[in-house]
Amino acid sequence: MSVLPTLPFQVYDTTLRDGAQQEGMNLSVADKLAIAPLLDELGVGFIEGGWPGAVPKDTEFFKRAAKELDLRNAELAAFGSTRKAGTRAVDDPQVRALVDSEAPVVALVAKHDLRHAERALRTTGVENIAMIADTVAFLVREGRRVVVDAEHFFDGYRFDPAYSRAAVLAGFEAGADVVALCDTNGGMVPTWVSQIVHEIRDAVGPDAVLGIHAHNDSGCAVANTLAAVEAGCSHVQGTVNGYGERTGNADLLSVVANLELKYGLQALKVTGGLPGGLPELTRIAHAISAITNISPFARSPYVGASAFAHKAGIHASAIRVDPDLYQHTDPSAVGNDMRMLISDMAGRASIELKGRELGFDLSDRPDVLGRVTDRVKDAEANGYTYEAADASFELLLLEEIDGRRPQYFRVESWRAIVERSGGRGTPATAEATVKLHAGGERVVSTGEGNGPVNALDHALRQALLRVYPELATFELIDFKVRILDSMHGTDAVTRVLIEMTDGQRSWSTVGVGPNLLEASWEALTDSAIWGLRSCGVTPR
Repeated sequence: MSVLPTLPFQVYDTTLRDGAQQEGMNLSVADKLAIAPLLDELGVGFIEGGWPGAVPKDTEFFKRAAKELDLRNAELAAFGSTRKAGTRAVDDPQVRALVDSEAPVVALVAKHDLRHAERALRTTGVENIAMIADTVAFLVREGRRVVVDAEHFFDGYRFDPAYSRAAVLAGFEAGADVVALCDTNGGMVPTWVSQIVHEIRDAVGPDAVLGIHAHNDSGCAVANTLAAVEAGCSHVQGTVNGYGERTGNADLLSVVANLELKYGLQALKVTGGLPGGLPELTRIAHAISAITNISPFARSPYVGASAFAHKAGIHASAIRVDPDLYQHTDPSAVGNDMRMLISDMAGRASIELKGRELGFDLSDRPDVLGRVTDRVKDAEANGYTYEAADASFELLLLEEIDGRRPQYFRVESWRAIVERSGGRGTPATAEATVKLHAGGERVVSTGEGNGPVNALDHALRQALLRVYPELATFELIDFKVRILDSMHGTDAVTRVLIEMTDGQRSWSTVGVGPNLLEASWEALTDSAIWGLRSCGVTPR
């Protein structure tokens, strides 16, 4: 039976500590100071900043945070462990470092699995519980609010329920505000979590604040978190975008979106009058991705670029009648948008909806709809794909509506040369020459680059910059190549997808050709044309 918590809800973010353990992620102090305000804006209640005393840059983070961060919604939490076996908390330097961090909240990791106490800490179960009680009591006396991170709790409970239950009770009896039950190895499934949380809720009583901290090794972290909430947990922990070691933590963004949109709980808190909360979910997810330098996962629930993207023609026909028929929630609730993907599966309804998304009303233009539908299917049969190249599709649409695409320049010719002098290991040089007409003049430009495509990009920009200085803000940020018929070897058809940005927005174009250079040139010129048009530049 589900028992939704009646206690005030708490959202605890551990991106800066647990999330930073992800392979390939290395957050600097500056990175953490940039991410923390975004988490605060989102409306989380707690931001775990790191482990002062154990990690030097985390010690520095807390020193700087006290002076540089002005948090409106969240409180900073310092992470650390219980005292060492056979000592006193008051004498343990790492426990003292938690106090010295000046963080008002301390997250205290403590073993709740008898096997870990005996084998990892090499102490007795009795001493481990004493370590929990002594450290919590000391921190409370020092004026800190304590969240006990009950490490390996679920595995420990399945091994020895009495011991893990006693460890939880010891934390509460010593004065902990919260005991967060941890699926540290990430191997639980929702029914197990639900049953165990129900049993612990009965043991600690209705007023104790239980939390859940789930890892995703079984692919169930978000589901396990929701199961724990249904069983009585009112404190949830996780990381933005599911960052974390191995397969990551519970994605806090999915958790809070489900809690608010599906369960009707007020999970996030936002100071009155300030922006934030659920409508900022997608923007904040992508802003943090930019800081971590980890590309957003397009298929992330709620915030991914594909979360509300529709491709099949039958879906499109229904969406035109009522978008809710094929969407589980309104994408604007989380700051995202519905997208129509244009592919060889697209029918007229898909084209009409995509046109509307791009600002074109085609409802009374059946001739255009028919021509565009046919062109898309023919193009995709020849290797094009428009589902990830909205800018190229918009140019195709403009050709059918206006009879031609915007004429910013006319290409006369282009060529690229790659030369290497010397043996293996000697770097090659690339040079490209572009001849075109723009602004009433014939322009010849030569560019060098790291490879022929880069050289072509430089040559095209140099040729157009005097006429269209807006191009100076354009930057190529992604370049993907796919060989479409690999059985033909080096004679295979090539597809190139490029993504460009002007610092405010990004757009993608596609090119297909018998070789890499022809495909790249098509995508580059389309990108320049779309970018100039989107900036409001008129052809000169």
